[in-house]
Amino acid sequence: MAGLEVARFWETKSLDKMTKHEWESLCDGCARCCMIKLEDEERGSVDYTAVVCHLLDQQSCKCTRYSERHTLVPNCVHLTPEKALEFEWLPTSCAYRRLAEGKPLEAWHPLMSNDPETVHQAQISVRDKVISEALVHPEQYEDMIVRWVEH
Repeated sequence: MAGLEVARFWETKSLDKMTKHEWESLCDGCARCCMIKLEDEERGSVDYTAVVCHLLDQQSCKCTRYSERHTLVPNCVHLTPEKALEFEWLPTSCAYRRLAEGKPLEAWHPLMSNDPETVHQAQISVRDKVISEALVHPEQYEDMIVRWVEH
């Protein structure tokens, strides 16, 4: 049983007690946080667009310059254990949000399936659904708002 607890650290550790490696491994690779989002202050909501950061490799759904992302893209999200509940715009499927809310990881999460492809197979990721911001004028963002069914 002890080995199982270590392997499933997310069930026994709070977000703020995780190592950097454990924290990073919670990312399911959906890349939804890399989508350009528009805040509607009147409604008090955030809309996702089908436009993603130019640093995102859309096939792997990974940042091509991860270690430099905050320097290269100043408004890139800096998610921390303390902010996991503050970022209400995170998808309900996001492991950081789910764990912060006391919910379990989804079966398709790579930590559960031991397969990084299951997030794509479950249609959770942005793979084949988005376009780079390098190809879209910011004035077009509103026309590219998307609504995905949460799982």
